[in-house]
Amino acid sequence: MVPLPAPEPSKLLETLEIMDARKIRFERNRILLPMGVEGTFGIIRHPGASLAVPITSDGQVVILRQYRFAVQARLLEFPAGTLEEGEDPLESMQRELGEEAGYSAARWDSLGPMLPCPGYSDEVIHCFLARDLSRLEHPPTGDDDEDLEVILMNPSELDAHLASGDEWLDGKTVTAWFRAKQLLGL
Repeated sequence: MVPLPAPEPSKLLETLEIMDARKIRFERNRILLPMGVEGTFGIIRHPGASLAVPITSDGQVVILRQYRFAVQARLLEFPAGTLEEGEDPLESMQRELGEEAGYSAARWDSLGPMLPCPGYSDEVIHCFLARDLSRLEHPPTGDDDEDLEVILMNPSELDAHLASGDEWLDGKTVTAWFRAKQLLGL
């Protein structure tokens, strides 16, 4: 994998406002950008997340249809979750795969990090390909507010959903699927 470019830090001049919400923090800051421009910018601080593209031994893709209150719709998404403080991204994803999809995986490959909304958030999502899946007999329970359905589909079905737009898919799912297909040679 190609190394990421080095950061070009901006200079924080003043924090004007902070609002903490579940898992995230909103800040309004006065910032001096690297090119010398000064301004007030809003940023969502996020602890980071992990995502898995789970593939069964017979080549089926495990995907979720999950309700998202912000867009008031059900989306097709890969299992993912927010990192707990100090949690390793792979360990987080191994836990989330069990909680959300009811599977464990014996083989994990990194698909690299991604920035889903860099215009207003510092969130980094660590993407993985999960293979050699086993269905858990007694999956752990996830968050009480999660409304999701586990779906199995073949890769061409997922590609058809992407191409047709007949179901909502979020950006992290599209990016992770593209990367997984490269690794899988699809």
